Amino acid sequence: MRHAAGVTLWALLLIGPALGLAATMLLRGAPAYGPASLTLLAIVVTWSAYALYMLRRAVVAPLRTTSALLQGLREGNFSVRARADIADDDVGVLLHEFNALAAWLQTQRLTEVEASALLTTVMSELESAVLAFDDRHVLRLANPAAARLFARPVESVLGMTAEELGCEPLLQSSEPGLVSLDTPGASGRWDVRHSSFRQDGLAHHLLVLNEVSRALREEERLAWRRLIRVLSHELNNSLTPITSIANSLARFVERADMDDGSRADVRRGLGVIESRAESLNRFLRGYATLAKLPPPTIQDVAIGPVVERVAALQPSPLLEVVPGPDVVVRADPDQLEQLLINLVRNALDASHESGGLAQVQWHVENTGDVEVRILDRGRGVTAGADVFVPFFTTKPGGTGIGLALCRQIADAHGWHVSLENRANGPGCVARLRLPATRLAST
Repeated sequence: MRHAAGVTLWALLLIGPALGLAATMLLRGAPAYGPASLTLLAIVVTWSAYALYMLRRAVVAPLRTTSALLQGLREGNFSVRARADIADDDVGVLLHEFNALAAWLQTQRLTEVEASALLTTVMSELESAVLAFDDRHVLRLANPAAARLFARPVESVLGMTAEELGCEPLLQSSEPGLVSLDTPGASGRWDVRHSSFRQDGLAHHLLVLNEVSRALREEERLAWRRLIRVLSHELNNSLTPITSIANSLARFVERADMDDGSRADVRRGLGVIESRAESLNRFLRGYATLAKLPPPTIQDVAIGPVVERVAALQPSPLLEVVPGPDVVVRADPDQLEQLLINLVRNALDASHESGGLAQVQWHVENTGDVEVRILDRGRGVTAGADVFVPFFTTKPGGTGIGLALCRQIADAHGWHVSLENRANGPGCVARLRLPATRLAST
């Protein structure tokens, strides 16, 4: 029976007996308070009460069922379904529409969850730093690349203000541009994009930061490679005949008729020519490593043994190794070792001038990255000097290769290397940050 027909029937059954009793008493003229009348009245009242209960049940029960179903939707339970889904009944039509709504909401929820998972995956894989601030300039969203800027986990930077993060000046400009940033996790030139969006009716700010320093360094490195190849070609074309002529002259001097003083002077001069030619050859061979550095062969590498090997290759009473945690990084072990050798050798050269200690230490950051530090007690670096540029050196007889090679190896791995003056005393601290580490015991 349809719901509307059932409600109508119970309404008729509710009022019908009373109307029939009243009509009978009027037609027969029966006394209102006779025994028969009272008995009939009691039967009518009892039946009317039962009919009223059934009428209320027929009206209220579907409403309660619908209310419970709607409460389930409000609480996010989109899997709930109504059983009395009858297309030719009024309540059935309502429940049918409810089931269709619940199915649509469930589909939308699944689509939203999948889209959120995709967005989370894309955000985590982006090399660009993405930060979203609310209308009070409080950070509400950040991807792992953004967290690495501050050398902290994503969870710890959420809720911080733009001023605390040093990003307040970036929110004051809506025009894209290049800025120099020096954060706990990185430093260099960044392309900054600032846009706005609305959420829950409130304005929010979106910052996207792309590091351009590495790309600029790669372009610079390609230019240096071309220059080195040209220099190598031209100098080798000159050095080869110079060396050959010097050797021929040396043999000629041995046979020539001249006094011993003159022969010694000529030998001395030819020795200088040969020595300088050999120095230029070593110079060119050293810079050839910059132009011919192979791509890294990535594998699991434990930091501790690498540092111990580097220290063993640089035996010095001025070198101290502070043991750190047993951690593993993804790296080319040979290139990592060469990078650390260059940094340690640079620190020892600086420490020899002052007689202070050079120290190697490493630890795990809150982000899970490993930071290797090489500290010295030298004179420090001049403010503004780019010590990682090829040919740059402050050492007598230096070639400017070591630190340039360090930067090239770090960039090839996606690491960050820096050299700066120590804040708590004389000397420098070289920092090498290696991401995506794990404990060696796990």
